[in-house]
Amino acid sequence: MSSTRRRGRQGHRIRVQVTSGNFPRWDRNLNTGEPEASAATARVARQQIFNDPDRPSRIVLPVVR
Repeated sequence: MSSTRRRGRQGHRIRVQVTSGNFPRWDRNLNTGEPEASAATARVARQQIFNDPDRPSRIVLPVVR
């Protein structure tokens, strides 16, 4: 993830998007493990965010005043 700065007012919300790609910023990922230059098949990627005692998830956003 690249560095990002954003100034928000009190009460504003932040949306977080979980993705497995960012074309054209990065090359495509067909999720097969094949060499990128010769890959011929694609597989759908699925992301999961866990939120239970055994697998907690969190995002830490520092606040700079």
